Amino acid sequence: MYALMFPAIDPVFISVGPIEIRWYALAYLAGFVGGWWLCQKLARVFATGVSAKDFDDFLTWAVLGTILGGRLGYVLFYQFDYYLSKPLEALQIWHGGMSFHGGMLGVILAALLFVRRRKLSFFAFTDVLACVTPIGLGLGRLANFINGELYGRVTDVPWGVVFPTGG
Repeated sequence: MYALMFPAIDPVFISVGPIEIRWYALAYLAGFVGGWWLCQKLARVFATGVSAKDFDDFLTWAVLGTILGGRLGYVLFYQFDYYLSKPLEALQIWHGGMSFHGGMLGVILAALLFVRRRKLSFFAFTDVLACVTPIGLGLGRLANFINGELYGRVTDVPWGVVFPTGG
């Protein structure tokens, strides 16, 4: 059987003293910036009743919804007993542990609150968000690959990748 070995990519992009910038953090940053940029373009091209300024203002809500929802989802669905015994560690997001579905629910809740406050159409607003979401998802999966996470199931095809810690 032929297989590609997992490339030894350091999950840390750069470190200066005690400060580390990880590929995963860069994926989040690029996802938010790329999503914001595309929201701006779509708001100008399509007459949805949602302005580019609305998406400017929503960016902070999206970041908070993603991070808080992602972390809360991880804590509740994957490590509930552990964090129940050590609740302060649930706040330490720099130790890892985010969930896609928690982040998605966090952004949906943030969008609901935002459009209600702005008196915007929820469906027009989320139509635009649905168009930009794949940017963040794709970059997140690349970061998972770099970290050697979410590798999937065992395969014997020649283009399969062998991860040293699993798979």
